[in-house]
Amino acid sequence: MMIKMNKKGFTLVEIMIVVAIIGLLAAIAIPNFIKARETAQRNACIANLKQIQGAIQVWAIDTGAASDAAVNKADIATNYLKTWPKEGTVDYVCPSTVSASPVCPTNNVTHTI
Repeated sequence: MMIKMNKKGFTLVEIMIVVAIIGLLAAIAIPNFIKARETAQRNACIANLKQIQGAIQVWAIDTGAASDAAVNKADIATNYLKTWPKEGTVDYVCPSTVSASPVCPTNNVTHTI
C-alpha cells in the first residue's frame, strides 16, 4: 500500500527565507524614504523663504521703499501672497527690513536661501 503525500504548504525554511528577504529590503528602503522626506521638507522650506523674499521685494518696488525700510507682515500677506506660508503649524516670521532675509521658523540651518 502506497501513501501519497500531498505537499500543500510552505516549509518553515521557505517562510524564513522570504521573511529574511523582506527584512533586508526594508532595511535598505526605510533610510532612503527618511532621507527623501527630509530633502522634500528642506526644499519646501527654501521655496517658502524665496516666496516671502520675492513678495517683500515686489512690495518694496511698488511702494518705493528703501532697503532699510521696515516691513509689515500684514502689507505683504494681503497684497502679495495668497496665504502666509507655514512650516507644519508654525508661521514664518516676517523679516524686519526689506534687505533682511527670512529665516526658517524651526531654526534649521540647512534651510537657507
